Amino acid sequence: MSQNEIEKKDAESLARRCVAVCEERKAAEILLFDVREKSILADFYVVCSGTSMPHIRAIGENLRKAMLDEGLRPRGQDGAPGSRWMVLDYGSVLIHILDPEMRNFYNLEELWDDRKILYRGGSPLPQQGPTRPLKAKTVEDALNVQDEE
Repeated sequence: MSQNEIEKKDAESLARRCVAVCEERKAAEILLFDVREKSILADFYVVCSGTSMPHIRAIGENLRKAMLDEGLRPRGQDGAPGSRWMVLDYGSVLIHILDPEMRNFYNLEELWDDRKILYRGGSPLPQQGPTRPLKAKTVEDALNVQDEE
């Protein structure tokens, strides 16, 4: 199917189909944004998380397969599961699959207005605690802890 045919396909139904595939693969914290009035790159953005590199790969592969079954090929793909961030470009729909750390760092959700979220779903990401317990309760304690290390 050509790019023009992809654009003729209803962009919102394509975006919702992508969300459904993400749900099937147990993607975490799925968001679908309608950015038609804000972005020249795409009409819809799907942002979701995978909990591991194999999970990110599975989400991406299943999206590609599901879209191929409908006769759609991605216009582009960037990143690999090992990069912890994959992007699939279907013209009117961009899908971002990130691991939790990358998602927190880049905070893509802040680019768009929460009122433009058409769908919010998927399982919540597990809460991550600090990687190192805090020993200090005061600034003086913190300085002493650093000296001890």
